Amino acid sequence: MSKTISWFLRFSWRDALLSSLPMVLVIAFAVWAALHFIDPAPPRQVVITTGAEDSEYLEFAKSYAHELAQDGVTLEAQSSGGAMDNIKRLRDPQDDARIAFLQDGLSNTDESTSADSDVDLVSLGSVSYEPIWIFYRGKAVKTRLSALKGLRIGIGAQGSGTQVFAQRLLKASGVDASNSKLLNTANAEAQKLLHSGAVDAAFFIGAPESALVRAMMADPGLQAMDMDQAEAHSRQFPYLHHLVLPHGALDLNTNLPAKDLNLLATTTTVVVTQSLHPALVALLMKAMQKTHAPADLLNAPHAFPSAKDVDFVLSKDAERFYKSGPPFLQRYLPFWLATLVDRAALAIIPLLAILIPVVRAVPALYAWRIRRRIYRWYGELKYLEIQVQTLSPEASREDILKQLSDIEHKVTHAVIPLPFAEHAYMLKEHIDLVRRKV
Repeated sequence: MSKTISWFLRFSWRDALLSSLPMVLVIAFAVWAALHFIDPAPPRQVVITTGAEDSEYLEFAKSYAHELAQDGVTLEAQSSGGAMDNIKRLRDPQDDARIAFLQDGLSNTDESTSADSDVDLVSLGSVSYEPIWIFYRGKAVKTRLSALKGLRIGIGAQGSGTQVFAQRLLKASGVDASNSKLLNTANAEAQKLLHSGAVDAAFFIGAPESALVRAMMADPGLQAMDMDQAEAHSRQFPYLHHLVLPHGALDLNTNLPAKDLNLLATTTTVVVTQSLHPALVALLMKAMQKTHAPADLLNAPHAFPSAKDVDFVLSKDAERFYKSGPPFLQRYLPFWLATLVDRAALAIIPLLAILIPVVRAVPALYAWRIRRRIYRWYGELKYLEIQVQTLSPEASREDILKQLSDIEHKVTHAVIPLPFAEHAYMLKEHIDLVRRKV
């Protein structure tokens, strides 16, 4: 008796598995689509284009690379021809560079607004002040750019931010190629030309702590321009700042510089392609914070990185970082695990919307498979009944009875779950009905 009861209580695992197969396929496809299209895994290597090989940007990039390496991400620093070259590289879809250093104030140049590229650029914020230095030869004191009219002036390398700012500032002071000799010279070359007397003045952009600036400040044949119109220039060019370098700031022992210097400065910004993975943006923001938070000669602690002084639109991920810090998961989990959990969450959310109706459909599909089997036997029974009613000559009494017994045997030994047992009993009654007719 117990054996018979257990037979009817058996669960049809084959039907259950086949009924669940569509759900499994839908879930697998949804997970695959989410992981591959919704939020692909962040790359393990990314390229940053820095600028000239002797620029301080290379040191910034090395610091970033050290921080990112701790989370298993390789940051490759590549030198370039300058800020304009950096913009071109970022806008070139075929170029590997995804991150670059720029100076604030270059967004309205032809290179930055190129209509030939579909690559959108966003800013991660500013990271430091960059003074614009004008060094000149001679003992006569020059405090205004208009005093350079008629002289030989180095304005920076072709395609560099130095060249752009030098031309703008000189033009505003009435100095241009029609009344002066403007020469495109890289930093190292301009220093040599100044020292040899081949040029009378030259523009440089760099931190006061840089070796280049210190060397020229210490050169007795050169003077750094103390710009008495620095505040006026900063009003005319809003992306420039009026800064004062105190006397003795570079060397207290020798009192270098010998007096306070009024300087104009732009800000260095970190610009990325909008397609840069959000997880990498968060890592890069943490590296920027660790590198630039300490004070230096021109700013107080934690003045940088900053969301201020950015030409390009601030990245949404960077904006969130400035407001609330690193993403929640990256605060407590290793980068690879935080990324994995984050991607899994993105996959689960749309998956739930698909999973709920699919799961509800599984019991109905299971019931349909059980009923379909019983209805197939009903079809065989109906065929035999028609043969009996039409007295088909090819249908002998013994054959029909044998076929009825076969159907009954299949019903008796089939795995019919208890909720569907009534259908099996009804079928057996109908088999007896046809047998009586025979």
